[in-house]
Amino acid sequence: MHLPSFIWLWKIAAWSMGLSLMAYLLLSLTGFLMWRMRNSLSISGFLVSRSQLITLHLVMGISMVSLVLLLLAIGIVGTLGHFGSLGHSSHLWAGIIVVALVLLSAFSATQISAGKPWARSLHITLNIILFTGFAWVSLTGWSVVQKYLP
Repeated sequence: MHLPSFIWLWKIAAWSMGLSLMAYLLLSLTGFLMWRMRNSLSISGFLVSRSQLITLHLVMGISMVSLVLLLLAIGIVGTLGHFGSLGHSSHLWAGIIVVALVLLSAFSATQISAGKPWARSLHITLNIILFTGFAWVSLTGWSVVQKYLP
């Protein structure tokens, strides 16, 4: 295929990955603060209510899911456009696993309620595992980036 350079696509991917990691960090922080509030521990210095914290956590979660799905689309389109097929590195599997973890985490978040105590612990466990997934996809992604740079 004779297609134009995909460097603009990789720039979008780089920004999306950076923003995904930032969203993950903010989600970790807001999740920790919600845990402290739920257990009646002080969060002095923060001038936000519980509902504002939950709203911020939800907005950041939706943002991260959107960014990860954007990264999946960019990866598929860019790799198919550049190589004509998928599966040129372990980055594909790392990406698929991260997407699955993010979607499972988002699903488990929708299930959190007083009647479903398993949902919160599943959500937290998936997010802890997601840390390793993000590290793996970042490391394998760096090797992929080297293939595309002129």
